[in-house]
Amino acid sequence: MLGGCSNPTDTSETNASDDALVSVAEYNGEGYALPYGKETDQIAEDHREQIEEATVTLFQENYQTEVVVHNVVGALDAATVFVESVGEPHFYTYAVVPIDEKEKKVMTEQISADAFQVENAIKGGLYHMIFSEEFKKLDNYFESLVAEGEVIGKTEAALKNVGGHGFMTPYYFITLTSKEEAIQPVYDLYLNDSNESVVALRNAYKTDLFDSENFKINIQLFMADKEENPSEAIFHEVTKVLEEMDSIPSGTYSFSLNDHYIDKKSGEGAKENSLKRSFPDYIVKE
Repeated sequence: MLGGCSNPTDTSETNASDDALVSVAEYNGEGYALPYGKETDQIAEDHREQIEEATVTLFQENYQTEVVVHNVVGALDAATVFVESVGEPHFYTYAVVPIDEKEKKVMTEQISADAFQVENAIKGGLYHMIFSEEFKKLDNYFESLVAEGEVIGKTEAALKNVGGHGFMTPYYFITLTSKEEAIQPVYDLYLNDSNESVVALRNAYKTDLFDSENFKINIQLFMADKEENPSEAIFHEVTKVLEEMDSIPSGTYSFSLNDHYIDKKSGEGAKENSLKRSFPDYIVKE
């Protein structure tokens, strides 16, 4: 249903035509489209308030989490609803509302969310909460790198409107495999009481069950200059820094350096000229 967000770990290259490519510095999700969604997009917009109410209720009742709706995008016989959690754990995800195109009816009573996707989104947010100091070091590095003026990340508006990948920053997003067990007790504790302290959540974490293969941090940067191809020098510099950094989150890191442009229809930036460090040569932090 979600097109560009259906596989958050997919780093395949986009085949966007030139007219679909826009500046990543200006991209806010406008132009994002899902297959066969033109008619349902308008129906969803006509029932926006009804959809928002059903979405907020879904996440409150099923996941003890307050969310805000940022965007609704028509798809085949449905609409995809992009949401952001309020407070912590912080994450972006989505729900799907069936639409009867012939009757122009929005079936909010059948609203649903992909359980695996939402669970992983919450778990990613919980990871960031309980390892905030480690993530702060990683975030500080990217912020200082961007401040030098040669690379940039996605805009906050793009994350809000067409993100959906779970825990995300302008520079990276977190994904977990179904085999990741260390965070499960933390997740269970959070669902039981969403007001649990960070200390209690951290104490529930099972370090001995952690396997770096099951926890991935996917880094995506873009060239700040509209005319520049991805820089080999910057790519190797960032890779070297990541390899040598200590006290950053344990896990498996991938890194993609793209040119300045992003496909507005899919929200993806990887292209033929992108430079990548990924499978089978990940950067691994134990």
